[in-house]
Amino acid sequence: MSVYQQIISHKLIAILRGADPSDVVRIATALYEGGIRLLEITMNSEAPLQAIEAVAHELGDDMVIGAGTVLDAAMAADAVSAGARFILSPVVEASVIAAAKKLGAVSIPGAYTATEIYTAYRAGADIVKVFPAASPAYIRDLRAPLPHIPLLPTGGITPDNISAYLKTGAVGFGIGSALVNTKEQITDAYIETLKENARKFIRAMQS
Repeated sequence: MSVYQQIISHKLIAILRGADPSDVVRIATALYEGGIRLLEITMNSEAPLQAIEAVAHELGDDMVIGAGTVLDAAMAADAVSAGARFILSPVVEASVIAAAKKLGAVSIPGAYTATEIYTAYRAGADIVKVFPAASPAYIRDLRAPLPHIPLLPTGGITPDNISAYLKTGAVGFGIGSALVNTKEQITDAYIETLKENARKFIRAMQS
């Protein structure tokens, strides 16, 4: 199964931003045990390349690792070298899209308006991250004129509203603090909480 197919199949991308590098593998393992198969490590975290490399080494056969908050082509290249297989950006930057594609990674730039989404897709994006995902109604409105563009709503998605987003036809979802709160101390108890958070999202999506 290709990386693109794994993304649209598993749908839930856990976003890890600002975690202590020494905790990243443990967090990723807990998410995996809870059912998560896609992990984004943001490039504005501490030592992100080392974190990507560590998780890819430990879980690369089981989880698909991506890099987030990628702002330029050099950053994309570094992330792919470390083991990232998909590249997310908060913005539409043609050079990042081109770099991801050239490196064989799935390109997921961030956009908000219909014009930005179409521009990203025309530039070669595989999937377009809609951030912030204002509401399921907004995603539905975007898909009306642009049904051929795969959308990945990100921001504000919870187990309580994910089914409504799923009904819009979105191909996946970026889940941040509703899944992982990196400000929490990574204790045995919090690891169990992480697993249960993941299970809640999986159950909500499947119900």
